[in-house]
Amino acid sequence: MSDRPLVSIKGLTRVFDVSKPWLNRVIERLPKRFLTAVSDVSFDIPARTTYALVGESGSGKSTIGKMVVGLLPPSEGHVTIEGVDLATEKDPAVIDRIRTDIQMIFQDPFASLNPRWKVRDIITEPVGARGGDTRGLAERLLEQVGLSAEDAGKYPHQFSGGQRQRLCVARALASEPKLIVCDEPTSALDVSVQAQVLNLMTDLKEEHGLTYLFISHDLTVVRHMADRIGVLYLGRLVEEAAPEDLFTRPAHPYTAMLIDAAPKLDAFGREVIPPEGEIPDPIDPPKGCAFHPRCPLAIDRCTAVRPKLEPFGAGRVACHRAGEITLENAA
Repeated sequence: MSDRPLVSIKGLTRVFDVSKPWLNRVIERLPKRFLTAVSDVSFDIPARTTYALVGESGSGKSTIGKMVVGLLPPSEGHVTIEGVDLATEKDPAVIDRIRTDIQMIFQDPFASLNPRWKVRDIITEPVGARGGDTRGLAERLLEQVGLSAEDAGKYPHQFSGGQRQRLCVARALASEPKLIVCDEPTSALDVSVQAQVLNLMTDLKEEHGLTYLFISHDLTVVRHMADRIGVLYLGRLVEEAAPEDLFTRPAHPYTAMLIDAAPKLDAFGREVIPPEGEIPDPIDPPKGCAFHPRCPLAIDRCTAVRPKLEPFGAGRVACHRAGEITLENAA
């Protein structure tokens, strides 16, 4: 068996041109403006594991997910899946084979389901488009995700939010993928339904040998599901570690801030200090470490030198004062 990871991301960068139209720039004498949504991100995802990307809104999580599945081309860097870079591969047969192994579950289940199609057609479309056998497929998958085979003849509006997300999971499983990119798949659901969907995805991972790239803004959602967690801030990977290390000994001040702000079952009546400050303007980010305006440990070096992502313990961290932070609400 090859030791090569299923997904390998190296130096991934995505820059968007957010300039005003040419005529406006000429009249107002304005320069072009560029937004760096993702900056030099590198990580690997071994087969049959779950890698979670977490961070506040605007940190670049969804942009990375879209580049992994090929919805967005990278400005720099490479996304290699099963040893193939879809952005540079020329053989259509190879591209088609790799794309068959990738599926995506989106944040809003209703927006990602065609309201004019019956559930049977929605689920079987990825297989039918390639000429595969779709007989009984929708019914089998519906039962796998905890719904009834009779639901195949219904429309999306006849289901609750949690049931719609189960339909999205069934559709993702139809083409027997190896990699599923989950972009905030439970954020639109209430807490009890979130748990049901997460438990379902964990069971299906074991049953089908799936690999997940799980994108979330909530650390508590991924704590018991991920094998590895990467923390993003302003498009940069600032820390990566296994969940047990990340939640007990965070090395980066931003990670500690997210953990302290996360809801806790035993924290009823305890005052929780919300995260201080806001993410800076990504069009004009701070010099040096992007987190230094909000960091309680910032020193002069932090304002001038961008820290490199380097090995730290069993993980990696990009911080000049790695490991010096402590959790405020540690038990």
